[in-house]
Amino acid sequence: MSAPESVEVRDEEHARARPFEWWHHSHPTFAALTGFFSGMLFVTAVPGGFAALLRLLFSYDRAEKLFPWVAVFLVVPIVLLARRKTRRFGQYMALGMLLTALVVGGVASLVLYFMVRADA
Repeated sequence: MSAPESVEVRDEEHARARPFEWWHHSHPTFAALTGFFSGMLFVTAVPGGFAALLRLLFSYDRAEKLFPWVAVFLVVPIVLLARRKTRRFGQYMALGMLLTALVVGGVASLVLYFMVRADA
């Protein structure tokens, strides 16, 4: 009877030492949620941050010429998809990136359509 009790005590001590470690290993949606929202943030924050950094460092014309280099950041999700250990996270990150891009593009096209139609 003492063996199961010692295992429980050891598990409790381990849980107290690392209180949030269970999220990374046992929760089934951790990789999905963090990957999806990371993809959303990646699509919105990385190009904006890159443009702001370029604008701070260079003139407007030079920053405009260097902006296409933001595509280099697409290596990050590709590497995540290539490695077996991070593939699930990478899949959901790519899904978050794709859906965010579709929503932003769809809303922008609708707004442009209604603005042009109202002007005519």
